[in-house]
Amino acid sequence: MALKKIILTSVIAVICGLSVLAQDRNTTIENDSLQAIIYEETSDYIQIYKNRITAKLYYVDTSNSLMVQDRNSNFYVNLVPNKQNRIGASVAFRSIAISYAFAPNFLAKNKDNEDSKLFNLNFRTYFGKHWMQTLDFYNQKGFYIENKDASIYLPKTKSFKVGGSTSYIFNENFSFRAIATQDEKQLKSAGSFIPGIVYYYSKMDLVAEDPDPEFNLHSDLTTFDIALAPAYYYNFVPTKNLFLSLGVSAGIGLNYSESKDDVEHERLTSLLTEIDFRGAITYDIDNLYLGANYNYLILNHNSDRSSYVKDNIPFFQAYIGYRFKAPRKIVHTANDINDKIIPKSKD
Repeated sequence: MALKKIILTSVIAVICGLSVLAQDRNTTIENDSLQAIIYEETSDYIQIYKNRITAKLYYVDTSNSLMVQDRNSNFYVNLVPNKQNRIGASVAFRSIAISYAFAPNFLAKNKDNEDSKLFNLNFRTYFGKHWMQTLDFYNQKGFYIENKDASIYLPKTKSFKVGGSTSYIFNENFSFRAIATQDEKQLKSAGSFIPGIVYYYSKMDLVAEDPDPEFNLHSDLTTFDIALAPAYYYNFVPTKNLFLSLGVSAGIGLNYSESKDDVEHERLTSLLTEIDFRGAITYDIDNLYLGANYNYLILNHNSDRSSYVKDNIPFFQAYIGYRFKAPRKIVHTANDINDKIIPKSKD
């Protein structure tokens, strides 16, 4: 809860700071530049909702689960988090998009969870026309350990994951924002090759308690993943207001794993493979839009010399949103910040 309060307080402070800075601007400059604010730009392929704040409400079903398989037999176990369904909101302005969601108890899958928790934060930003940066944060408590014969709830087992990707979008006529944040609209069908680097740090604390102390288990698994992940995405526009997108990436890299329990402590560097599937559909009427997107990230690697791990991050989101014009004061403040970061060239 403390982390949630810090994040929410920070967001409020940023918004208030923008308003205060905007009020310090000279009113004459504001009036002179009123007509200069552009709220929409259109090319042959992309409609850009410039200087608009894109906000949406959404329902999301996501988690970070592990399948651990013995390399010498068919034995496996799944570590599945207890709490998955969430509702949330996101806001995007210019190159920054941020979202926040929580798992309310009134949703069916979230009931009777015995103090389980799931907290997830996603951040995405763009640099120029080609570079894209994402950051994901998962903090979970309460897991089921499952196989074909049994399912046991481990309320004290928890996991932490942070990471993301840095990608380069080759085709300027392709809009990834139309998929992720809806502050752009793809007008004509286009595809793009999008190579990237994927990286994640993960920590799993597996705690199994039993009335007999002899059967108690406390094991830690720490991993670091990095992979080169070339991808291809295609945005299909069958009608004016309907948008469809499909994409896949397949990468290869390295995993470093460190596992320890009361008896053993093992470190291992092994081959990592990455597969990520993504699909999206959006229907919009002017500034109102609704849709859904789905992606599934799989990271495969060894955890020790006898075990193989499939690290799964499925993500489904259904949303409804609206694009509205940003207040003039916020636009002016953002322009001032851009001018300070990237000074205009002198003739």
